Amino acid sequence: MKIDINSLKKIAHLARLEFDERGAKKMTRDMTQILDWVEKLNELDTSEVEPLITMSSEVNVMREDKVGEHLDHEKGLKNAPQRDSDYFRVPKVME
Repeated sequence: MKIDINSLKKIAHLARLEFDERGAKKMTRDMTQILDWVEKLNELDTSEVEPLITMSSEVNVMREDKVGEHLDHEKGLKNAPQRDSDYFRVPKVME
């Protein structure tokens, strides 16, 4: 499958990405290679293959939950750069 520049522009718009002309050409080639690889994978018979749950072979080591000491409210706010009575004050991130 070949990604053309118009398809890339639509994808970039949806993903909120911006490319200059050189970057767009490289991204078009890269995305075309990815889609070609996926098409190649689709040629394989995977009917007997179990789905993967995780890509990692590592096992998560769980520990028992234990109740421990916690910070009281005042100690938790002690080093806050700005606070408003009971809460941290942070800069507004949305208008």
